[in-house]
Amino acid sequence: MKIGRGELFVGRAFLVVLMAFTILPFISIFITALHPSGTVPGGLEWPADPQWGNFVEAFKVSQMPALVMSSTFIVLTVVPVALIISTMAGFAIGLLRVRGANVLLFLFVLGLTLPFTGIIIPIYYLERAMGIYNTPLAIPLPLIALYMPFAVFWMRAHFVNMPTEISEAARVDGATTWDLFWRIHVPLAQAPITSLGILMSIWTWNQFLLALVLVEDPTKRTMAGALGAFQGHYATDVPLLCAGTILI
Repeated sequence: MKIGRGELFVGRAFLVVLMAFTILPFISIFITALHPSGTVPGGLEWPADPQWGNFVEAFKVSQMPALVMSSTFIVLTVVPVALIISTMAGFAIGLLRVRGANVLLFLFVLGLTLPFTGIIIPIYYLERAMGIYNTPLAIPLPLIALYMPFAVFWMRAHFVNMPTEISEAARVDGATTWDLFWRIHVPLAQAPITSLGILMSIWTWNQFLLALVLVEDPTKRTMAGALGAFQGHYATDVPLLCAGTILI
């Protein structure tokens, strides 16, 4: 079916409007960050004397190198472990159809309905009882668990649609369950595994609430979580706060 010029124009115009709504706030924050420290600029007014040094100052006061190291550590801890567990669980539920697979799938789907903000307080008290509050494991462990419902459901959706002939042929050739998983189906699942890894990396890097509640030291939080402490210290210095926001 050929698309008419009018429909094409409306579609492109709609995309331009959406793009403007996305870009304008970023532009506003960027321009505000260039105003003199301590002022309260309004709108999209370009400053007469752009203060590029605000970014340098924000980089120093926010302890950016430590935040980058902390965020990198959290991502490299959470994502590989979550990928391994979810891939194996998705393989067992979707392809092997282990006993109780439907019950397990129901429990994981039920986990998708839990409100994230509703379980943050129990997680806080649980970590204090376990002695991992404000430690390097305070953020990674709950994140791995919280990612499981979506990650397992994602990987199960891939494995359940794989042709059974592949597994049957491998079994005839003497492949064990581990061979079937690691040597055959994991290479075939590179696309969903990579996509899931990218999603979890972005979610982990941008994690705000867990980092703010479970870790007291701002330098041990994620980049987004550190923004809360940065905002608390420099709430009255709008240009410096905007510069820190852009960097983080």
